[in-house]
This record gives sequence, C-alpha cells and structure tokens, in this order.
Amino acid sequence: MKRGVLIGIFRRMLFVAAAAVMTAVVVLCGGCSKETPLRVLYWNIQNGMWADQGNNYDNFVEWVKRYDPDVCVWCEAQTIYEDGTNKARAAEDRYLPDNWGELAARYGHPYWTKSGHRDNYPQVITSKYPIEKVLDIIGEEPDSVVSHGACHARIECSGRKINIVTLHTWPQAYAYRASDREASKAEHGGDRYRLMEMKYVCGHTILAAPESERGYWMMMGDFNSRSPKDNWFYGYDDNDTRLMVHDYILHNTPYIDIIGDRYEGEFHTTTYGKSRIDFVYCTQDLYNDIVDAHVVEDDYTRNPVRDEATRFHRPSDHLPILVDFMIR
Repeated sequence: MKRGVLIGIFRRMLFVAAAAVMTAVVVLCGGCSKETPLRVLYWNIQNGMWADQGNNYDNFVEWVKRYDPDVCVWCEAQTIYEDGTNKARAAEDRYLPDNWGELAARYGHPYWTKSGHRDNYPQVITSKYPIEKVLDIIGEEPDSVVSHGACHARIECSGRKINIVTLHTWPQAYAYRASDREASKAEHGGDRYRLMEMKYVCGHTILAAPESERGYWMMMGDFNSRSPKDNWFYGYDDNDTRLMVHDYILHNTPYIDIIGDRYEGEFHTTTYGKSRIDFVYCTQDLYNDIVDAHVVEDDYTRNPVRDEATRFHRPSDHLPILVDFMIR
C-alpha cells in the first residue's frame, strides 16, 4: 500500500478515535456537552472532474468514499468537455451540474446545492447535513461582476449554525472584460479585479453579518492569488499586487487561514506546481475546534499527469484540502 494511502487511513483512524473519546466523555458526564466530528473536503476538480467523467466517475467516487467527508465543496463543478478531449460538450449533454444529487448520493451525501454563476465554473456543496441556501452571489453589472460566482450556505452541526462561503475568483492576469488585455496585464488588472471580487463577496457575507467574528464561518475556494503568509517562500515585494487579495482578508475580516496558520514556515502547494492558491478560511470559534487539517497528497491526487492533447491534468491541476473539526 502506498505511503499517501497509509497516511490518509492513519489520519482518519486518529479522527475517529478522537470522536469516540469525545462521545465517551459526553456519555460519562450525563450529556453535559455535545460534540460532533465534522470533516470538510474542498477541491477544485478541473472541468467537472474531466479526468474521470468517461469512467462514470468511479475512481472519483471511490476516492471521496475513502475519506468519508461530511461536507464537500467542489470548484469547477460543471461538465464542459467531451470525454478525453477539449471539445465543448453540448449544454443538453452535460451531466454536471444538474446531476450532482445523483453523483453525491454515490458517496453518501443526500444534500447538495450549486452556487450562483455566470459561466461554466460553478461551485457545488454536497453534504450529509441539510443545506440552507442563504445567497447566490454573481455581482452587479457593469463593473462588479463576480466572474465565476459565489455562494453563502449554512448547515447545522452540534446545534451550531455553520456558514459556508464558496468562491472561485477570476483567473487571468488581465481584468475581466478588459478591452486591451496587454495593457490590463501591465497594470496588474487581474489582481485588482480579484481584489474587487473578494471585497464584494466578503461585503455580502461575513462583513454583512452582525458580530460575525464570534460566529461559525468558513470561506473556501480557488482564489487564484497568493498569500503574504507564504511570501517568505515567493520572495515578492511586500506591495506586490499578487498578495492583495489575502492581505485584504487577513486585515479586514475575522477569517484565519487554516493551512497557513497551522503550518507557519512550511510551504504547502495546492497545484501541480509551486503555488498555494486554494484556501480554506474560518473564524476563531471554528479554528478552535480543528482536530487536523492538511493538503491531501495521496496515490490519486499527487503528481497529476498533464494530457498533452488537451493540456488538462489527470485527475486535476489542483490538490484537495481536508479539515477535521470537533464541533462543540
């Protein structure tokens, strides 16, 4: 058995053991407290898990079942291309996102919801818990468009209302709808556009909620931007526009960068290269409940292979993030 699989199994055994101990404590003290394990899995699955759609998603489903998450957040959750090609699939023939309910049921999730979106790149949440949709976020015309959309949803766990914000920011070096792309690149238009999207998403979610710093909030997705927490690795100038999005989050919201804080001084890429652009953030109350958190590198996700014909990766050009909480 490969090392990555063993590590994954060992982590899950520790998580289950911790949950058993917590449950025993509750029983012994006559139900004086209520604690529930909550496993959250995030992944940008690249074009609706393009790599496995021709295989009826069998490998993908088995991989998800291996980790047995309670909540999943998937970026790029729509079928776009024909099997094994970069030829666009007709809209009426796209299995996802409309059939996420059927796909999620195969790994034990009876609930799902889709973010608002304007294009081919929605996010999808699937869950063992009922999901309350609070808000779909697509921005406003003409100059505040949230390019791939975002979502604010809630689940309830251990009597706590847990807010989940999903997003996927604009990916290009030039601004969305830039008339002169080269000029926009030179002005760092893409970075500035992503900052606008982040301000819009936060302004309509956590910053719009009273006393949100004391609430249970998570925000996750493909941010397409780099964090000042990793700048010891990147070596950018402190004012580099590539750092603006996360600088804004860290200084203007109550969010904590889970991987960045738990592994301070370590660099954990979330792509096939050397970029940490996928993040899971949470507020302090949730951060206090974390049992474990890591970027998942196992026999399925590690060292993705680039398909020379399409330039896509198998299984994805991103790595997943797994966070275990014990909700108190």
